[in-house]
Amino acid sequence: MEEVDVEPTTTPIPGFDSNQKHLGFVWGPGDILVYETIYKASGGSAGGCPFVHEVRKDEDIYSPILRKLFNESHHIFSELYHNDFLVELIWNLCEVLFIDAAPAGSLVLHLLDWVRLHKADVDEKAREVLASESPAEHQAYWDVVISYVLQGRMDEARQVLVKQATLQPAARAMFKLLDNLLMKMPIFNPGETQTLTEFDVKWRHWREEVDRCLQDQSFASNPHLEDICKILVGDEDVLLEHKELLSTWYHFLVTRLLFSHPTVKPTELHYYAQVLKPLDSILLAAFEFDIHQVIKDCSIALNNWWFVGHLTDLLDHCKLLQSHNLHFGSNLREFLLLEYASGLFTHHSLWQLAVDYFDHCPEFGRVYLELQIERVPLDTERKALKVIRICEQRQMTEQVRSICKIMAKKALRNNRLGSALSWSIRAKDAAFATLISERFLQDYCAKGTFSDLDLIDNLGPAMLLSDRLTFLGKYREFHRLYGEKRFSDAAKLLLSLMTAKIAPRSFWMTLLTDALPLLEQKEVIFSADQTHELMFCLEELTSGKSVPNPDRPMQVLGYPLSNVCFPFNLLIHCFIICSNLYSCLARG
Repeated sequence: MEEVDVEPTTTPIPGFDSNQKHLGFVWGPGDILVYETIYKASGGSAGGCPFVHEVRKDEDIYSPILRKLFNESHHIFSELYHNDFLVELIWNLCEVLFIDAAPAGSLVLHLLDWVRLHKADVDEKAREVLASESPAEHQAYWDVVISYVLQGRMDEARQVLVKQATLQPAARAMFKLLDNLLMKMPIFNPGETQTLTEFDVKWRHWREEVDRCLQDQSFASNPHLEDICKILVGDEDVLLEHKELLSTWYHFLVTRLLFSHPTVKPTELHYYAQVLKPLDSILLAAFEFDIHQVIKDCSIALNNWWFVGHLTDLLDHCKLLQSHNLHFGSNLREFLLLEYASGLFTHHSLWQLAVDYFDHCPEFGRVYLELQIERVPLDTERKALKVIRICEQRQMTEQVRSICKIMAKKALRNNRLGSALSWSIRAKDAAFATLISERFLQDYCAKGTFSDLDLIDNLGPAMLLSDRLTFLGKYREFHRLYGEKRFSDAAKLLLSLMTAKIAPRSFWMTLLTDALPLLEQKEVIFSADQTHELMFCLEELTSGKSVPNPDRPMQVLGYPLSNVCFPFNLLIHCFIICSNLYSCLARG
């Protein structure tokens, strides 16, 4: 490994001077023990020190907070693997019994596959034995042979037995006899033309042959071979002697059925089962074909609704679940899916998966979705748009409006007027759009410029949401026309904003002030009638009916004017002169 080109961290030892004495150390599993030696740095020796210092390499593991984290993560890690095996075991059994619905004869074969899937340690042990120098003398040799027999894997058992037979030429006949019994053991094949009755007769003949071998004491000289022969006839005492190889009661059950009741019917399984633990009760309910009890026990034993929700849905699709309505109106399938989906909604990212589950719950799915969707934390605008898209796809109009209002208020609190206005328009909230429009106008009066021009210039029909928003859009249009030197259009729009009562009275003085540059143009902009309209508006404004806010700074097309003592008389005089001038021109 390439060395890091940095100086190592120096750890000071209290009370030790490296210029005077040497240190000794011993590596430990998680720390270093450091002690002061009797040797001086300059040579010679001196008195030793009675202290031993512990230098920890990973101090973080001693933090109380991190220790809680380590403990919790270990618990989750362990539970994850444990629960996965619980869940997978039940799922595979339900698949055999309820989905595949294996009939008598082939049922035991399916159960053997189920056991082999969850009891695969024999293969690992077999590889270890066969890879040794002398497999037949390995201490786990007979465990491997008997484990193969207990799982009904006769071909593998015979292959391993050959290793022992070669070491005992005198017992070759005995090994050959057992090999024939293993080879001739009947296995029901549903793909063949053989009927279940024919198989049963053939199996009973084979069983009688094995019994004769035991009665003749054909294997009395070899206890291992005799035990295998007793297993073939289903001797429970011998099976119990090897319970450590079976490990679970359901493995014992399947092995017992294989050698004693190979044609067992699905409805008869519960007669042979034994219950010891909560998991056992679930498996027993499955063997009894009590589907609802399986679901009930799983709901109690498992710590989430994933398994029971999906199992119930699958059984319902297969028409195997006699779904009944619960006391609150929903059926069992829908109830479990609703509970599972509701749990997903509490997760910061998995909530999106829950939407599809709610969609497939016809009774209460939409109601649950409407309640849960409004609880999703709207951390970003991107997330809010994702939620809105989900709502719009399902015509959830009220939820869309609610989310847009929330985002509008959040944007306004952050003084993001453009975003707030956009959200309020999307929410079709006229009152909030009016409030934000007023904030835009206040900012204009304070700064002399509009913010978010792209949004205001492209309001389109959305400006009709409220009168104040309409005025904002039109007033911005007036500025644009004036900037393009389209003075006649600008003057006409300015006047219409006041005469149509769209502009707030508090803003009239600003509009009248905006008219001054147009009145001062060399060419005639306002007609006589339009000038009279301006005079009327000014007279109405100064008559006391509506007084402009004295604290609001005045602007003339974006340029501030002092509002300490605005020359109203001068403005009136200007209008009178212009009005007379236009009147004379009209008569002339």
